[in-house]
Amino acid sequence: MARYTGPRLRIVRRLGTAMPGLTRKLAENRPYPPGQHGQGRQRFSEFKKQLYEKQKLRFNYGLSERQLRNLFTEAQRGKDPAGVALLRLLEQRLDNVVFRLNLAPTIPAARQLVAHGHIMIDGSKVDRPSFRVKPGAEISVRPKSRNLDVITSSVESPGLRLPSYLSFDGKTYTGKMETYPTREDVPLELEEQLVVEYYSPRL
Repeated sequence: MARYTGPRLRIVRRLGTAMPGLTRKLAENRPYPPGQHGQGRQRFSEFKKQLYEKQKLRFNYGLSERQLRNLFTEAQRGKDPAGVALLRLLEQRLDNVVFRLNLAPTIPAARQLVAHGHIMIDGSKVDRPSFRVKPGAEISVRPKSRNLDVITSSVESPGLRLPSYLSFDGKTYTGKMETYPTREDVPLELEEQLVVEYYSPRL
């Protein structure tokens, strides 16, 4: 399944929660699912609950189904609980780190900055949004790119607070991953155990 490129607010309304990585918009005017029967009573089976939690991750972090499934498989191999390990791997993606440093308003915008070569890791250009940032790495904006409107406006009007695992110097547009992300750093209302329950019987 390909990465979603349709209306973002529609996803927020369908899943019933804010998705800061996908969009800054909130479904305040229409806080119910889209469609003809959106305002009716919603029935949630156990499968539907698991599916919705999985979809929150997929849409918030902007991944294809295959990418998310592969990350979950990797998360299962570690010593930590699979749900927590999966969230840590997602938070370590370069496009997410650029977003969490408030260098871009959303993860799709951050992905575009990375793909176009505006971001450097330890002084070297990295253009892979899926690049995994590790503690100690320095993330910076190329000097010629620091005046881009999307970057300056995001730094001036951050959408989220800076997470504990990152530090940022607004003068040099340089950040650093201080430690590994923790569960408390994830800015998404999520029951990760339901994601584990969704994938476990399917792998």
